[in-house]
Amino acid sequence: MRSKFHEELKEIKAKVARMGELARQMLKDSIKALVKQDTELAEKVVSHKGEIMNMDEEIEQRCLQAIAMYQPTAKDMRTLGVCLKLITYLNRIGRYGKDIANVAKELGGKPHITRLVSIPHMAKLVDGMIADALLAFEEEREMNAQEFTSRDDDVDALRYSIFRECFTYMIEDSRNIERCMHYALIARYLERCADHACKIAEKIIYMVTGERKEIK
Repeated sequence: MRSKFHEELKEIKAKVARMGELARQMLKDSIKALVKQDTELAEKVVSHKGEIMNMDEEIEQRCLQAIAMYQPTAKDMRTLGVCLKLITYLNRIGRYGKDIANVAKELGGKPHITRLVSIPHMAKLVDGMIADALLAFEEEREMNAQEFTSRDDDVDALRYSIFRECFTYMIEDSRNIERCMHYALIARYLERCADHACKIAEKIIYMVTGERKEIK
């Protein structure tokens, strides 16, 4: 019975990891579509919405079945509980990727303002946070909460920097308002993705150590 449970747990974790990679790729491709004004790539990102939702539902069902059938305890129970939380955060990251892709479609063909302000750099920082959190989950390795907090602070600072820069461009020329509003919104989406990466990191720390640490 225990061997069957651990095999099931291994498969659930693998599915969560695959969902994480899909969410991460959706976010990366949405930024790429925005930068390159590639509406076909943006549409591809949007098309993954149903896939990531289905993964969310399937993993949730398997987690609940595993809890009911095997009644796990200690770290095994924490792992299943963390999987249930992670799929929510990953689904939201994927949805933000979808939302950015829709903006990329809307702005397709319109010239960018100053290389999209700092959005590509911000997106790279956020992607790194998500990638590191997913790797720690797969390896069941404790994360450095303080270091992750510092990275989140950098992302927050970039969001406000982008907002201020966009505000300046909107004042200078009213024709910049639509694009800059979109840029500010994308910066907000990326900030939220970083917040979700922090929540993932918190849950991984709990999964590995049994201790709850807040990353803020």
